Amino acid sequence: MLMLEPNISSPDDFYEALIDLHRELGEDASAAANARLVLLLANHIGDLEVLKQAINLAAQDSDG
Repeated sequence: MLMLEPNISSPDDFYEALIDLHRELGEDASAAANARLVLLLANHIGDLEVLKQAINLAAQDSDG
């Protein structure tokens, strides 16, 4: 089951690290870094059903 409750011990530090990742990158490099990050985290999660839940939620949020 996909965890939807806050679960990051230092969310502000995570956000800062994420912003720092993209700070000096162009649009293409930023998109590539995001893709690598998604694949690394997906591999860490490893559970296909959890990943599908996340994909479905992300698709709903981007419908605008």
